[in-house]
Amino acid sequence: MHRLTFIAGLAIGYVLGTRSGRERYEQMRESAQQFAQNPAVRNAAESAAHNGRDMATKAFDSVNEKVGHRLPDSVTEKVQALRDRRTPVDDDWGTSAT
Repeated sequence: MHRLTFIAGLAIGYVLGTRSGRERYEQMRESAQQFAQNPAVRNAAESAAHNGRDMATKAFDSVNEKVGHRLPDSVTEKVQALRDRRTPVDDDWGTSAT
């Protein structure tokens, strides 16, 4: 999945870069990096990832319960890997009580 996203990003970057010129391409790349490093954007991405892992775990548990714990090992291993990746979402909003 990450490889496909990376390749698509390269292709889009190449097309935009050749059409608009190198200077404009660098401006767009810098803007995209600033956007991606914005604490609000990072928090939203982390929150979405966390929610996705939670939903995958709940779906797995529900299906596993209905089929009598007979899911393939590959599915079980993937869900376990998602569960192991859980991390608390950092609060970059400056709302801590300190």
